[in-house]
Amino acid sequence: MVLVGIVDCGISNIRSVGNALSALCTEHMHVSGPADLQKCSHLILPGDGTFSAGMQSLTQRGLAEGLRAEAAKGKPILGICLGMQLLAKEGAEFGLHTGLNLIPGRVTKLQPSDPGLPVPQVGWNRVYFSPSSRIAEGMGEFSTYYFMHSYAYEDPEASYVSATFDYAGKSVAIIEHENIFGFQFHPEKSQKAGLAILSRFVGIKG
Repeated sequence: MVLVGIVDCGISNIRSVGNALSALCTEHMHVSGPADLQKCSHLILPGDGTFSAGMQSLTQRGLAEGLRAEAAKGKPILGICLGMQLLAKEGAEFGLHTGLNLIPGRVTKLQPSDPGLPVPQVGWNRVYFSPSSRIAEGMGEFSTYYFMHSYAYEDPEASYVSATFDYAGKSVAIIEHENIFGFQFHPEKSQKAGLAILSRFVGIKG
């Protein structure tokens, strides 16, 4: 049975993710402590705010070690926006901070080559899928999603990157590594396209 746990790190917009899962008729629950992590077949880590505040909250609630333990068991875990960034080895937002280290990546500030492009990026952008992407298999070459962020994974050519977007230069949109996934965009705010790719995660076997 699929039961998706939405991890509440204290700075997450968990309601909109819950609404999206309800639209997919997927059973879900809010996770506020490490014991709840074990009850779920899938875990989603959403997040808004800063890297350091997100990690501090996860650590204080016992969720950081809990997420690492569930990842080691092979449980499917999805990070959204800041939640995706927290999966990294480290983030360079207001200083260098250690992440969950479930993905061997580093998160740095967006630096568009066009000075006319604002940071944060807020709005819709096209995401190009890699042919090797598991979560976007059969979804075509690209789709369009809603973004709202100032930071992103720094290496779009890394082996764990399965989709990119262009913001005056190629940037990382989706990461995949074994049972760990991340969306830099907000699927819960991306209408039909967002629900479609979110349903792919729900369908992954642990």
